[in-house]
Amino acid sequence: MRKVILSLAAVCLLAGCATSQRAGSDTASATPSNSVSQEPTTSASPIVSESPTPSTSPSQASTNGDVVVGPATVGGKLGAEPTVVIDTTVAPAKSLVIKDIAVGTGKSVKVGGTVTAHYVGYGAATGNMFDGSWSRNEPVTFPLEGVILGWQNGLVGMKEGGRRVLVIPADQGYGDNPPAGSGIEPGETLVFVVDLLATQ
Repeated sequence: MRKVILSLAAVCLLAGCATSQRAGSDTASATPSNSVSQEPTTSASPIVSESPTPSTSPSQASTNGDVVVGPATVGGKLGAEPTVVIDTTVAPAKSLVIKDIAVGTGKSVKVGGTVTAHYVGYGAATGNMFDGSWSRNEPVTFPLEGVILGWQNGLVGMKEGGRRVLVIPADQGYGDNPPAGSGIEPGETLVFVVDLLATQ
């Protein structure tokens, strides 16, 4: 029962659930999460997609083999919880940055698909991890239609078996109204490292 509750809490966080989003709340319309069925949109900010090999800024290889993507330095083996260090001095993201650290060989995520993944999420302003599935020792399965725009736009095209870093600007995350108690600051850039296990 506890695992189910924790998994539901994770999906709720990704979907932007919060008590402030109840019907009639003034903040509900300002929350950039998308709980209705809709094609991913990039009207809020452009997407920067990067090749799987280390390249120039905002992504580059560090001297110890880790990969730097925007404010995040990411290391660790595929399939295990990654090591993530956040440089809180980096300016907030203005566009969605997508970086494949490892390209999978399985099926690709389609628009409106359902994914099963392990992930960790960090706030770029605080450097703190606010959520992660590895700590619960259980991947999460969810439809893309029910999560924040940064995930809807950022996971499409990812292949099963791969690892991807998403640097999500606030307008594709939670904007100025993050879920209460989430540990996410208003207007904060979010960094997610996602290992895709399966997609439908």
